Amino acid sequence: MANACSHIGLCVTDLARSRRFYEEVFGFRAAFDLRTEGPETPQLLRLASPLTLDAVYLALDGLLLELLHFERPESPAAQPRALNEPGLTHLSLFVEDLPAAVEAVPRYGGRVREDTNIGVAVFVEDPDGQAIEVIGPQGQFRAMRDQALRKLSD
Repeated sequence: MANACSHIGLCVTDLARSRRFYEEVFGFRAAFDLRTEGPETPQLLRLASPLTLDAVYLALDGLLLELLHFERPESPAAQPRALNEPGLTHLSLFVEDLPAAVEAVPRYGGRVREDTNIGVAVFVEDPDGQAIEVIGPQGQFRAMRDQALRKLSD
């Protein structure tokens, strides 16, 4: 049985750009960096050897987000994903100022899905197209989440 969440990993095409995006738009803070070139990494990740992996770990409210960048001649292009497609669909982040966060997204290389803006929440994409649900303070979901987490910790 798992006893803690380790991290969530996102493969990115430009480590510095993605790091800037998550730090400046959402307030993630740098935790640590990792570079690995050993034979264990390709085996663990089921990727061809040799490979070099650079990763930046960013922290926000107990979440550790791993931004992974692989040095190799060609990375596959990101594919759009429908939210009803099985597997990880999106990250979801709370913000104190939804309009300010939405305004910052394109400044740091992301894209706002304008058609999803319902006033209290909107979907945006990071510079590589990863879907992120951004929820402002006026939505009821945060209170529901916080109440459920308090109950679980009692």
